Amino acid sequence: MKTKHFLESADVKAIAAAAEAEALKNHWAVTIAIVDDGGHLLALQRLDGAPAISSYIAPAKANTAALGRRESKVYEDVINGGRISFLSAPEIKGMLEGGVPIVKDGQFIGAVGVSGVKSNEDAQIAKVGIAALGL
Repeated sequence: MKTKHFLESADVKAIAAAAEAEALKNHWAVTIAIVDDGGHLLALQRLDGAPAISSYIAPAKANTAALGRRESKVYEDVINGGRISFLSAPEIKGMLEGGVPIVKDGQFIGAVGVSGVKSNEDAQIAKVGIAALGL
């Protein structure tokens, strides 16, 4: 039987704090969502001034990255490349850049999704949050 890594409460808090610090440093009003490996929401933080819709988009991006085990940008690129039928994929709602999986020792243990600024900036915030774990 294999050992399975998982996000603990302290990990979620560290990710959230680092992601928030990155957003605030850049004066970006965003929503940050953190999910487990099944896409279940562990944390959601909507910073002051973040658009209301971002509180739906960030968890969707995180969920997509967790379930797909890849950055949500991959799906955006597939669709933009002409494979629009992928829009019908079940349970994948956040097919925009900004969802980043969390990987420890080759195991996908969760994801971070960010929404509120340009998609590449959303991804930047997510990656800084994940980097706080030192994986």
